[in-house]
Amino acid sequence: MGIRFPSVLLGAAKQILKMQSVSAKCQSNVPKGHIPVYVGETERKRFFVPISYLSHPSFIDLLNRAEEEFGFSHPTGRLTIPCKEEAFIDVTSGLHAS
Repeated sequence: MGIRFPSVLLGAAKQILKMQSVSAKCQSNVPKGHIPVYVGETERKRFFVPISYLSHPSFIDLLNRAEEEFGFSHPTGRLTIPCKEEAFIDVTSGLHAS
């Protein structure tokens, strides 16, 4: 049983994760099994989300909406979701509870 992502989303996610693994030597404070996600419309706040969230339909929908509205060009290698922190917390807290 595998995780299916749209090819564009999967390619962008792989590129971002590869860039993060290169910078992981400098940022070794990321908990094992998590990825850092930067959230915010203007000022970005760093959150750590479990990798398992990447297969959850609600989180995938959030990533797809961020891609549609803002694209997936992240020159710094950071996975950025430009939405309000409250919206992100609402989605992820629902995932944590399930």
